[in-house]
Amino acid sequence: MKELFDKLTQVSRFTVLTGAGISAESGVPTFRGKEGLWKKHKPEDLATPQAFTRNPELVWEWYHYRREMAEKASPNPGHYALVELEALLANFTLITQNVDNLHVRAGSKNLLELHGNIFRARCSRDGMVFQLPSTSETLPHCPACGELLRPDIVWFGEALPEQEMKRAAAASIEADYFLVVGTSGLVYPAAGLPLLAHQNLAMIIEINPEKTPLSEFTVYCPGKASEILPLLVETVKFQLSVS
Repeated sequence: MKELFDKLTQVSRFTVLTGAGISAESGVPTFRGKEGLWKKHKPEDLATPQAFTRNPELVWEWYHYRREMAEKASPNPGHYALVELEALLANFTLITQNVDNLHVRAGSKNLLELHGNIFRARCSRDGMVFQLPSTSETLPHCPACGELLRPDIVWFGEALPEQEMKRAAAASIEADYFLVVGTSGLVYPAAGLPLLAHQNLAMIIEINPEKTPLSEFTVYCPGKASEILPLLVETVKFQLSVS
């Protein structure tokens, strides 16, 4: 691994993209794995604007359930390793497809949540965003106008938040090192970010238990993020100490 970071310096630009795999190690179910949530629910019944219009009670019931699962989970050594990596480097951006808040709880600061956060809600009328309390009414309403709140999540058929996507693309283009952690490489446009970094000559490193469509142009490191990321941090510390 030392050879991967032979040109790393304090000012190197480092970008990370995480997916469901890193959260799965904390006990949060993935969507596309063998025990994934989509095996039990149809996406169109729970994660589309049409589903929310048709049955907001069912949608909120499911998201309350998901919040309970996320609250019971704890950040794992992989999450904390990324916090430490951010503290070591002057130019660090963490991009996540996860909505479970574990990166925030671990202490990550320069974080882009491309798909939203299940601990937030936004007003159906004006889009104002609110933090949800641990105990929330079954159908939460906007404290400002009384309109029904919806989960602050990017649903199927919706565009990713424009500003976050612009910042993610810029961090990918500018990256000297791009780290892919626990993502299937199937969900676009997020899956296009490593490709963007590759086109701009970044070193692409992938940490996943199994190879993905991205593996053909990455330095593939098979294994768990909770085991490999702490080793990667120690390597980065060493390289920075001798650079």
